[in-house]
Amino acid sequence: MAARKPPTERQRRLGAELRKMREHLGLSLTEAAEMHGTDRTTISNTEAGRFGVSPDRVRVWAANYSCPDRDYVAVLADMARERRSSGPSWWDEYQESLPATAIDLAEMEHHATSLRAAQITHMPGLLQHEEYVRAIFAEAVPPMASDDFERKLRFRLGRAQVLDRADAPTCTFIIHEAALRMRFGGKDVTRVQLRHLLDQSDRGCVSVRVLPFDAGAFPSAGDQAVYAHGPVPQLDTVQKDTPAGSAFLHAETHLANYHAVLDRMEERALDPGPSQDFIRDVTQQL
Repeated sequence: MAARKPPTERQRRLGAELRKMREHLGLSLTEAAEMHGTDRTTISNTEAGRFGVSPDRVRVWAANYSCPDRDYVAVLADMARERRSSGPSWWDEYQESLPATAIDLAEMEHHATSLRAAQITHMPGLLQHEEYVRAIFAEAVPPMASDDFERKLRFRLGRAQVLDRADAPTCTFIIHEAALRMRFGGKDVTRVQLRHLLDQSDRGCVSVRVLPFDAGAFPSAGDQAVYAHGPVPQLDTVQKDTPAGSAFLHAETHLANYHAVLDRMEERALDPGPSQDFIRDVTQQL
């Protein structure tokens, strides 16, 4: 028998939302199993994302839990349908060769209705030029094997195709001046990257906001986060980089805190037009 594939972050999220509904009513696994006419093991495995769940079952469980939000339930049912009927995605070819959190990040970006990201020392992943990515990967410790290097490079650049879609998510990228002045690969590569950043900022779905040194202090200055808006607010997600890969947060407190952090950073950042002028000035200084 073939080994069962571990659940993706999106599949775990669907299960987590079903668990939230149950816990909101204060039901135990045993009580929920009796309500749904199943066993507690099925409930547990479904909530952990290990078992698939049909759209109809999502609706039945939500009705049993007296969930009043029809839009929320409809989106969860759509998520359940994806697991059963979705065709191959571009990131599927990397499933066996890259960490699961990298695949989860691409899937999160794909399904987001809008993205808001803050970067302190690096360019946003979706806006990185190939030469810039090569310069960053060249500093990896331990060094990457050539095949691994090229595979991760293709994956990093492939993520940017989400911006080419007719229904591309609207993206706001808050980029600190430190990231503009970090010379990964030297002056020439930095110049190419900054020009690429300006080109990408002309996309209708992309807004680049520069946070200058003169803006002073701001919350979570040593942090990096991407706030992905889902089809309904309950399905928003915060993605953070960690030494072990990506961490995905969706507790209400995390969402509220990171939303507030990004709000305050945007308040201190330049508007898109002045931000483009600022980037041009930094480019000319190289």
